[in-house]
Amino acid sequence: MLPRVVTILTLLATVARAVDPCATIAGQKWTSPQDVRTCFASFKVDPEIKANIVDVVNKTLAFHTSVNYEILAPPPFSADVHENLLADLARISQQEYPSDFDLHIDMSQTLKRLNDGHCVYINDCYDSLFLTFLPLPLVLLTDPDESQSVHIAPEAFAVASVEFADELDVWQNALPGALKGQLETAEIRYSQQYQLSGAEVLAINGQDPFVAVDANAQTAGSFQPFGTRQNGFFASYNRVDAGWSYIMGQFAQLSLPLNDSATLTVLRVNHTMPETFTLPYRSRIGTTAVPWTDSTTFRQNNCVAVNGTNGVNLNNPSNPLRKRDSMLRPVEKFRQSPPAAASFSRKQARSVMLDSTPLQDVSLPPALTPAGNVPGSSGVTEFFLLKDGRTGVLALGSFEDTGTIDDFEQTLLTGLVNLKNMGATQLIVDVSNNGGGFICVAHIVGPKPTSVPQAGLNTTARAGPLAQQIVKQILGNPSIDPGVNLLYNPLNWFFPENNTQFPADFDWLDPDVPKVINGRQDAFSLTYVPVPSFRDGPV
Repeated sequence: MLPRVVTILTLLATVARAVDPCATIAGQKWTSPQDVRTCFASFKVDPEIKANIVDVVNKTLAFHTSVNYEILAPPPFSADVHENLLADLARISQQEYPSDFDLHIDMSQTLKRLNDGHCVYINDCYDSLFLTFLPLPLVLLTDPDESQSVHIAPEAFAVASVEFADELDVWQNALPGALKGQLETAEIRYSQQYQLSGAEVLAINGQDPFVAVDANAQTAGSFQPFGTRQNGFFASYNRVDAGWSYIMGQFAQLSLPLNDSATLTVLRVNHTMPETFTLPYRSRIGTTAVPWTDSTTFRQNNCVAVNGTNGVNLNNPSNPLRKRDSMLRPVEKFRQSPPAAASFSRKQARSVMLDSTPLQDVSLPPALTPAGNVPGSSGVTEFFLLKDGRTGVLALGSFEDTGTIDDFEQTLLTGLVNLKNMGATQLIVDVSNNGGGFICVAHIVGPKPTSVPQAGLNTTARAGPLAQQIVKQILGNPSIDPGVNLLYNPLNWFFPENNTQFPADFDWLDPDVPKVINGRQDAFSLTYVPVPSFRDGPV
């Protein structure tokens, strides 16, 4: 009987594995969004973890300026931004969810409605663990009469055939009838163009395309202007350290597997009759996902806190994560600019955006790649002189590069001087999809005619009770911040009137400046200047 018992146990183990939704997608590079969702949604809400998440987010928000302002954003964004975040967190705290994944969706979209790229909620367990794609990025094209319409990007197949070469047949074969296999960019049969690339999009899921564009903008996050969030729906580009990168847009690339398919009604080039087809989204495993075999190991490997998740003690020299730019820290993969040299950047004032979708290395097709014609271009920076001989263009992919801030500033200076020597008298700065970086670099043109002694970086800090307590702790015991790493250390601030550093014993948050913002009591510091370079040389 022993062999039979072993056989039965083996069968039971096989059945158990088959019904484990996370085992189904384990080891798969490509899968369906539905299968990913089934795995994600198989975990119930842990009330203790949920309460901790809401509590930590609430406490963290006390440091963010935008929380009270965005209840009804000041002009010119009053019509576009109105998120009562604290009220929504109270709602989430009381609401029941069918799964932990549903809780995450609500948390993520709620924080994104704040439309602040510096106040972001990300969960490694779900966000971009799989990226979900459609091989049809969309663009807005302008007609000769200057009207605009939505199109499948003319370069769609050129991008997809390289980036999704191992999955392209799935999409080609999913197209119906005469469209089957017609993702191609330039195939001509019987004097008619059959390709989908470049086709005008008349409807998305049965509605005007801008219904989908505007719906996406409601939860795209990152930016206050509604138009900027609309633009995120479409394909674009970015100058990166390795050259030019293609951005798929939020229609063709999703950070969460929420869509199974898209139904498009299109009018192909040189055709007169619209055609409707449905194409499936496909989910691809992210490069930072830790392999798993079942639900238990999925959760253990990807959904628990690791060293660096809950902050880093910057004053602990034995901690390898104390350098803010260490790529070992989980948050680093979501930053929207390349990491600068860690040994130099840690003491520079910086502002870097985060997003639930990490930067991708999709290549811009060669036909769309501009060739710089001005000496001095390097990394995220490229210079051009237009044909009129007087208009210079600076493509600036971010405000920091992989080198030091001194190297970056020298690159900018060299390129600008070369442009001027070549006859340029005016400058266009292209910051498309710029993810931030060194604040001083961002102030190429400041509110003052000179950058001496500083470029007008006057600001105020939110002065909540915890922030004030941190300052008092530093003043009472300076040894807790021996490296002057903490933002609340007075030595990291200057007086704007004479650009002199605060004394080490200056309580710069007391007294505070009381304010009432959208009916809520708040408090801020007086106007000061963050130190642009806290310390000379490497740290």
